[in-house]
Amino acid sequence: MDTSNGWHFRAIVLEGAPVDIAGVNPWQAEWEPMPVGSVVVADPAHPTQQHTITVYRLSGAKPPTFFAAGEFSNAVWAFYEPTQSTREFLLTHCVSG
Repeated sequence: MDTSNGWHFRAIVLEGAPVDIAGVNPWQAEWEPMPVGSVVVADPAHPTQQHTITVYRLSGAKPPTFFAAGEFSNAVWAFYEPTQSTREFLLTHCVSG
């Protein structure tokens, strides 16, 4: 399985611990899964390990805020942010109005 291009590692945290995604802590907002589904990322601590994680948008955030997140192990979450080109793709293809 190849890793997906267009995503930058942001943080690995215990579930509920503060994370900064475009100035917002995602644990304090609703997550909307994006229709693109999931992406494959390398574990930053163990690059040979890959994980499939889901792409989300923070509900109601203006401008639209995207991220990918997944539980790497019990209550340990990883967060990734899109590159500018991936963000533009998501805005063009996945956000209406």
